[in-house]
Order: sequence, then structure tokens, then C-alpha cells
Amino acid sequence: MVGIGSAIWAESLKVRKSKMFWLSILAAVFMAAMLGFMIIIAGNPELAAKLGLLGSKSSMLKYADWPAYMGLLCQIMSALGLIGYGFVISWMFGREYSDRTVKDLLALPFPRSYIVVSKLIVVAVWSTLLSFVLLITALLAGLLAGLPGGSYSVVINGAATFGMTALLALIVSPPVAFFASYGRGYLPPMGYIIITILLGQFSIALGVAQYFPWAVPGLYSMAASGDGQQPGSISYVLLVLVGIAGIILTYAWWRYADQH
Repeated sequence: MVGIGSAIWAESLKVRKSKMFWLSILAAVFMAAMLGFMIIIAGNPELAAKLGLLGSKSSMLKYADWPAYMGLLCQIMSALGLIGYGFVISWMFGREYSDRTVKDLLALPFPRSYIVVSKLIVVAVWSTLLSFVLLITALLAGLLAGLPGGSYSVVINGAATFGMTALLALIVSPPVAFFASYGRGYLPPMGYIIITILLGQFSIALGVAQYFPWAVPGLYSMAASGDGQQPGSISYVLLVLVGIAGIILTYAWWRYADQH
């Protein structure tokens, strides 16, 4: 356990010392603040008229109370989670190739499984922190916007749905680590993320989203908001299988990396 503890500490140190960590925190705060700002504009027709295109887009939002606002936040999380978590994972694994430190990492005197496990643990903590920052900032933005219909139960239920949506998005994200490792950088995993999001939209249009794991977080958030049917058991099984497959493929690549 000393070895895995040291590996986790080293990976967490890389994150804490990097600019990417703080930029990701600022990005989460910015996105939540912008959501609150657009809600404020939507509730103020005079301000919307003065802001041109932004005001027109904001006025299309019909989320004028807390239940609807929390539903919107959860649906946004389903998309941002796939993108944000994918970006975090691609940075954690891809930077070893872009910075040319992968050979040094593979030469360390502990099992290579420690590398994969420690990175995924740090990714999980980092991603959870980003989700928490996004949620708290969004709640504060909703308070500042003066949304009606707020209550303890509404906020707690909305936060629980938000948390579950974030968890589902995180579970389906490990394949990004494999593409970052296999592609030896950032571009292949980001291409993978874009393709899965686009295919997720097509799966919804074709009515087969319940069988497409990357669409499950969005389906769950919409169902919790009353805008759709709850995904079936097969949806969650497929989602978990994709996550497990991503971890196994990533470990296999790192296990035999010096042979490629």
C-alpha cells in the first residue's frame, strides 16, 4: 500500500502544481455564473432587449423557478460531465506523452497498475471537486437571480439528481484514458469525446439512446426532471461495462507500453 499511496501522492502533486487544475476550477465557476446570468436576463425583458443576441437566447429560457432551474442544471451537467471529465482524463494520461515523461514513469520500481489506478483515483477526486464547485456556484447564482419556488426538498432532490448524473458521466469516461494512451497525446481522446457526444444526439433522434451508454447520463437527468422515461437496467449495465472496458484497455496498454 505504500507504493500505491506514493503514486497517488505524486499524481495529486502534479495536479496541484499545474495551471490546468486552477483553470478547470475557474471554468466551472464561469459556466455556472453564466447560467445564472442568463436566467437573470430571461426574467428581465428590458435587460434582454438591450443585450441583442445574448438577450434573445436568454429570453428563450423558460426556467423561471427552482425546480425547472435544477432540472436544467442537471441536463447541462450530463453534457458538461462527458466533456469536462474527458478533458481531465485526457490531460492526466496524455500529458505523459506530450511532456515526454512516459519512459521515466514506466521505469519507476512499482507495478504499472499503480500508475493507472493512481491516475484514475486522482481523476475521480478532481472531477468530483469540479462537479461540487459547479453545483455550489449554480446554487448561489440561482439565489442571486431570485428564483421563486425554492425549498429544502427541491434543492436536495435537485442536488441528488445532479450528483447521480455526474457519477454516470464519470463512470462512462475511462475509455478516454485508453485513447489518450494509445494516441500518445490529447487529440485522439478529444476526438473520441466529440464523436461520442454526436453519436449520442443521433441515438436520441433514432430512439435508441437507452442502448447507447454515453447518452444515459442525459436520459437520466431528463427523466428525473419529468422530460422523459427513466433508462432501463440494460442502460446502466452497458454504461458500467463501457467504464470497466476502458479501465482494462488502459491497464493493458500501460502494462505493455514499452513494447509499442
